Amino acid sequence: MPFISPGDMAAGEPLPGWKGRFFRSESMSFAHYAFDAGSSIHEHHHPNEEVWIVVEGELEVTIDGVTQTAGPGAVAVAPPDARHSVRARTSGSALVANHPVRREFPHDRAR
Repeated sequence: MPFISPGDMAAGEPLPGWKGRFFRSESMSFAHYAFDAGSSIHEHHHPNEEVWIVVEGELEVTIDGVTQTAGPGAVAVAPPDARHSVRARTSGSALVANHPVRREFPHDRAR
C-alpha cells in the first residue's frame, strides 16, 4: 500500500469537534484531524508513542503535566505511557502519528 487516497481512508468524529481521516502503514497509525475551537481530548495514556504536528490553528497540549501551546509547524511528542491531553484553542488541523500501530482507534482500519 504505497499510496492511499483520501477516499480510501476511514473517516469519523471519534470525539466531539475532532473530525478525522484515519489510515495506517505496517508499523504506524495516522489521523488527520480538523478540530473545532474549544474541543478537547481527555487525559489518557497508551503504550504507543504519539506525535502531533499542528498544521493550522493552535492546540494546548499537556504531556506528563507539562502544558504548552502549539501553533502551525509545532510538534508535540508524547512518549509511550505518558499521560497526555489536548485542547483546541482555535479551529485548525493537525496530523497525528502513533508507533507502533494503535489498532484500537475506532475509525482506524486497513484498506
